[in-house]
Amino acid sequence: MTALAERDLREGIIEQRRRHDWRRRVAHAFSRAAPRYRERAGAQQAMGDTLWAKLPAHATHILDLGCGPGHWTAKLSHRYATTALGVDLAPGMLVEARREHGERAHWLCADATSLPLAPCSRDLIFSNLALQWCPDLVDAMSELHRILTPDGMALINTLGPGTLTEVRQAWSRPGRPAGVLEFPSPAALRRIAYQAGFRGIVIEVTPRRFYYPDLSAVMASIKGVGAQAATGNRLSRRDVARATRRYETLREPDGLPVSYQCVTLTLSKERID
Repeated sequence: MTALAERDLREGIIEQRRRHDWRRRVAHAFSRAAPRYRERAGAQQAMGDTLWAKLPAHATHILDLGCGPGHWTAKLSHRYATTALGVDLAPGMLVEARREHGERAHWLCADATSLPLAPCSRDLIFSNLALQWCPDLVDAMSELHRILTPDGMALINTLGPGTLTEVRQAWSRPGRPAGVLEFPSPAALRRIAYQAGFRGIVIEVTPRRFYYPDLSAVMASIKGVGAQAATGNRLSRRDVARATRRYETLREPDGLPVSYQCVTLTLSKERID
């Protein structure tokens, strides 16, 4: 083996380990968040309502990717009088889904980049604020294209640049980032979707802002949906006090703001006219 080949092999192994560690941390964080997810996920619920309004009139074989505790999966089953499939990386989320919704849907623990589903087996894919936590977005998008029927539709909410700007501002320090993910631009998402094989691509960006009474409530809303998986930083009391002072400078009459850039993708294998 040449030196170049050995280097490529080492780098490949390192990258695989990095991705495995990321998936493990995301699964762990969301599993921990599962018991209180619904009460803390008001922003995610509101953005999901927008995605819900775009559903097609008919669907039979439905996937809810990143289903969490199964709220949308159960609703999809009821709306289309079928048994939707809820898929999540976090076992703890699926425990909550089964406890809350039982057999109103099927449940599967799986990675978005390696779905154990047959090609062209789903005519509707619904995914509300899950793909932004996936470090292998190209692979995930390719999997969605693989399992979607030729006349099917994928409806996806994800997040774009400008999301959680207040959190970044409050927590960042010189030499120490805020620990918030960098989200791809709509243009980058369009390129990734096209690279995956989609030809019908409609992207809409909707700024959303939510308000909370104090920093604890802000962080609960983020931690409650597993967002702490983006960082391994441990926070000291000094860190919290500093962030509180910074965030208070952003206070508005309705409370402390948290901004999201909700990016909605409507995808199909054929062009949408």
